[in-house]
Amino acid sequence: MKSNELRQIFFEFFRSKGHIIVPSAPMVVKNDPTLMFTNAGMNQFKDIFLGNHNATVNRVANSQKCLRVSGKHNDLEEVGHDTYHHTMFEMLGNWSFGDYFKKEAIEWAWELLTERLKIPEDRLYATIFEGNTEENVPKDDEALMYWRECFDNPGDRIIEGSKKDNFWEMGDTGPCGPCSEIHIDIREDSERSRLPGRELINKGHPQVIELWNLVFIQYNRKNDGVLEPLPSKHVDTGMGFERLCMVLQGKKSNYDTDIFQDIITEISRITGKPYGKTEKWDTALRVISDHLRAVSFSIADGQIPSNNKAGYVIRRILRRAVRYGYTGLEMEEPFIFRLVPALARTMGSQYPELVAREDYISKIIFEEEQSFLKTLGKGLRMMEKMISDLRKENRNVLPGRAAFEMYDTFGFPVDLTQLILRENDMHLDITGFESEMQLQKSRSREDA
Repeated sequence: MKSNELRQIFFEFFRSKGHIIVPSAPMVVKNDPTLMFTNAGMNQFKDIFLGNHNATVNRVANSQKCLRVSGKHNDLEEVGHDTYHHTMFEMLGNWSFGDYFKKEAIEWAWELLTERLKIPEDRLYATIFEGNTEENVPKDDEALMYWRECFDNPGDRIIEGSKKDNFWEMGDTGPCGPCSEIHIDIREDSERSRLPGRELINKGHPQVIELWNLVFIQYNRKNDGVLEPLPSKHVDTGMGFERLCMVLQGKKSNYDTDIFQDIITEISRITGKPYGKTEKWDTALRVISDHLRAVSFSIADGQIPSNNKAGYVIRRILRRAVRYGYTGLEMEEPFIFRLVPALARTMGSQYPELVAREDYISKIIFEEEQSFLKTLGKGLRMMEKMISDLRKENRNVLPGRAAFEMYDTFGFPVDLTQLILRENDMHLDITGFESEMQLQKSRSREDA
């Protein structure tokens, strides 16, 4: 099943349940000082949950483009090295604002997965909140009851989870509540017979993963930390689209789905490095295909790479892609800009902004690539020598002054220096680096 077809099946299903299908909010957030990027499907509905706005409709569903690269949700360094971490990703979701609650949310999720999409029941698990005596929150027996009605043999398929995994909170205060996660086990039958999937839930196994999270917003956490029941209860769900495509397309990696493979095929055509030949090439191909999406969507939403705030995050992502192209695929000339048409073909039907701004996105990426490549090769050679010298001296800390000279003289980003050091089991004397930065600022003020 192709990704575009699967997305439409999700929309049609929830439309049949009385939901209004709404567009994705921009991935770049311009009117919220607490957030640079949309990092969850519920972000655009936050004011409804907080009680600041009234909902105009009670049931909505959509596919939200999200970005997670900083703060609590920081997946950047895992991207490309495993099968399921991404910077930009899509979150399928359905919401109820004071309308239906646990019964419908659970029953409809089950109906979509097992009846409409034909996912075998024996590969699915559900988690519920085990309760918390310290906060006087009981076990979620209501969700447990509805899950028992879903499974033919509930037995060991329903798992109690802690506050960490099964109690969702927007922040230190505000709306919150228990959640039920749906996990799927896509391991081979021989592996499943040796070790039950329930033993691997929330353990980081790449083939026993969370698929869908159903959040039941029924409390408000006050400033003193006390929980009080909300007058209106809400449902907020989020399902990872890339993971769902992996499951329905019978793959073991998100990168093997059609969402990424069209882009990876184009990278391979341009670079002459086919996917599936060497781990070095594969990692680079995964990194670039992922980062292309994050950068392109951000530019389409009006955020170009820069040295400040959200713009710096986008620049950092693009430079990481350029570095992997340079070191992993031997590409010393700009080429990532040439991938934008392939992305627009893959995702443009759902996100027309990619098609409308295709030439502009390509132009911005080309300029960034061209600029960074001027410093990258020289900087990488210098890093290689410094790491070699540290090893000869049996040291694993790069002096801050060395990193500052790389930054000040050659424009080599300090976060890239830190990343390369981490990849070599070393780290930077960041205090020394910051001291050099302060000295430079003082000298600049004196010269002014």
